[in-house]
Amino acid sequence: MSLKIIVLAKQVPDTRNVGKDAMKADGTVNRAALPAIFNPEDLNALEQALQLKDQHPGSTVSLLTMGPPRAADIIREGLFRGADGGVLLTDRAFAGADTLATSYALACAVRKLKNYDIIIGGRQAIDGDTAQVGPQVAEKLKIPQITYAEKIIKADNDKVTVKRRLERGIEIVECKTPVVITVNGSADDCRPRNARLIQKYKYAKTISERQNQDNDYFDKLYESRPYLNLTEWSVSDVDADLNQVGLAGSPTKVKSIENVVFQAKESKQLSGSDNEIDELMKELIVNHTIG
Repeated sequence: MSLKIIVLAKQVPDTRNVGKDAMKADGTVNRAALPAIFNPEDLNALEQALQLKDQHPGSTVSLLTMGPPRAADIIREGLFRGADGGVLLTDRAFAGADTLATSYALACAVRKLKNYDIIIGGRQAIDGDTAQVGPQVAEKLKIPQITYAEKIIKADNDKVTVKRRLERGIEIVECKTPVVITVNGSADDCRPRNARLIQKYKYAKTISERQNQDNDYFDKLYESRPYLNLTEWSVSDVDADLNQVGLAGSPTKVKSIENVVFQAKESKQLSGSDNEIDELMKELIVNHTIG
């Protein structure tokens, strides 16, 4: 049984380096001012997809991401780790999208890709922490969803068996395909880059990236090796409604962000003796910190 798997992945700003220039006047993230990384839980999702590919010969894994042209780095990272291809949704009209507009654009792209079995994404992105995009994509595609997945145990006979990690325990659930699955950070870490795949795909680029190359050698290279041509789609390519993408389709508005640094004003050191711990517990109960 071969599977067609789509991985929803996002290039996010590194939130460990948020400064005063992190936002623009319109309330959107100033991504040019922040280092960009592969969203961590999307890497967990990619690993689950690659494990399914290993288990089912003939399966394909394609990444789908939305962002500025530099977000093509996400597709290359996927290729370096074992994915088969990817699509970058990039268009000025997509800019400033909240989860509603993002999920709409992704759903439009998935419909164009067609004949998918499983869509996998991270539970949430570190730049928003909403955990909404995956479920919203499922709703727009009118297919079932499994959230908080920690392990895709198996996929056969047009159904998947998934282990979910919840606050108070675990669940084992089954679901018919096609299905959207969102993956927790507690899932297996993504495998490292493969040196052979890095050499194969290091020149893989989108048409926008290639416009900066004025070289006959590269023109011949992309002609002779079509796998180096990364797919790039605009709003019109996925037949999206301009009123439902980007800022126009985003009811969520961010007024400001604040960088908070916690500093301890008072501290107490304990030796670890039973008496000291007992006294500390009494103090915390009295001031209602616990209990």
